[in-house]
Amino acid sequence: MNPEQEEKLGTVKISEDVISLCVLDSARKVEGFNGFIRKGIRINQTEEGLMLDLYITVEYGVKIPEITWNIQERVKKDVESVIDQPVKKVNIHVQGVHFPEEVADEQK
Repeated sequence: MNPEQEEKLGTVKISEDVISLCVLDSARKVEGFNGFIRKGIRINQTEEGLMLDLYITVEYGVKIPEITWNIQERVKKDVESVIDQPVKKVNIHVQGVHFPEEVADEQK
């Protein structure tokens, strides 16, 4: 069927839960990522593409600019490949640093 013969059957909207799971899985693969704060993924679906705001914690000792860049790149690539929609922005908000127990004990 050529494009002129196709009829538009409707639109597809991907659930924010599906997008969140994809973002979570993708971010976990980046070394130095510790986790999301409560309700740490905000999704805005626009006609131009997805805009994602991630509120994260990182491991102690990582270079924050490097890890945020790696998360942005990984999330954008993985989400676009899974849901077949463009990701316009991935904004990273570092909300905290996770200290390993031995570092926390040394600081006491």
